Amino acid sequence: MPLETAVERHALPLEYPFTIARGTETEAEVVTVRIADENGTVGVGGAGPSPHYGETVDTVTTILPDLLAVVEDCGDVHQLERIERRMRETVNRNPAARCAVSIAVHDLAAKRLEVPLYRYWGLDPERTLETSYTIGLDDTETMREKTETALERGHGTLKVKLGTDRDLEIIETIRSVAPDVSLFVDANEAWTPREAVSKIERLTEYNLAFVEQPVAAEDPEGLRFVYERSPLPIAADESCITLEDIPRIADRCDIANLKLMKCGGLREAKRMIHTARAHGLEVMCGCMTESNASIAAACHLAPLLDYVDLDGSLLLAEDPYDGVPMADGRIDLEGLERAGTGAVLR
Repeated sequence: MPLETAVERHALPLEYPFTIARGTETEAEVVTVRIADENGTVGVGGAGPSPHYGETVDTVTTILPDLLAVVEDCGDVHQLERIERRMRETVNRNPAARCAVSIAVHDLAAKRLEVPLYRYWGLDPERTLETSYTIGLDDTETMREKTETALERGHGTLKVKLGTDRDLEIIETIRSVAPDVSLFVDANEAWTPREAVSKIERLTEYNLAFVEQPVAAEDPEGLRFVYERSPLPIAADESCITLEDIPRIADRCDIANLKLMKCGGLREAKRMIHTARAHGLEVMCGCMTESNASIAAACHLAPLLDYVDLDGSLLLAEDPYDGVPMADGRIDLEGLERAGTGAVLR
């Protein structure tokens, strides 16, 4: 099957500077992949590479020709398992680059059948969720203002970044303006195990849903230490990168947080979800700061999940792509009137 492909780089400004315990970003550097078949049907995929996991837009664009050649060699975009397997055999790392191609071929395959991706997978669109909206680190008053803005926009689930010497003050401030929202926090590996236990004990009074990645991923015993002593559920993010990590974290957390840009593809993401379930874990799908070219695909996993943190495109000042409809942050798969992932140029 002859294919035409195109690769584009974008530097997308964020609405606000976005700070976590590791640093600050003011724009999202992303890569968009377009794959067109002989009939002119176009599949769209996106990569939101993270330097924390060893990828940049340069590494993604460098390796994409090899990955797109895999799709051409397979000859059938409906052979999704074969395509993802051969991409892994071609490039073992570079998950964001592999994921961009995975999303594009899934989008193209579903569009060729004129169905949205969730229907192509046979999932129930009524089983959907509200995405959290992230409040990045800043001075306390600015975080208050960002929270007020999020409430005005109808967001009922918030994630708050922590990892400072003001963590308790931050949460007290957030709760003072948002007493009724579902709320969880993310330390992005910033705490020591004992510090994490101490802080979590003090955070329980603020009615938090769970705590994400309290300690360094390189300290699995520290994660176990916190998990065994925490009065709140623990989610693993940086400790949960690939399918092989699920058994390793199963006795160290309550929630596995997968991300498409970490695991390398949509079929791999589904395997991670089912493996986590088999190990008794709840499952969340998170994201980087990304365009709807990739966020839209992740939204179709919502019927399989317990939590979604898919606000990457909501943090952008502007996004060249439209995606899955969201009403007050709730993913509305039934309201999606387009085939494929739903990502389309505005």
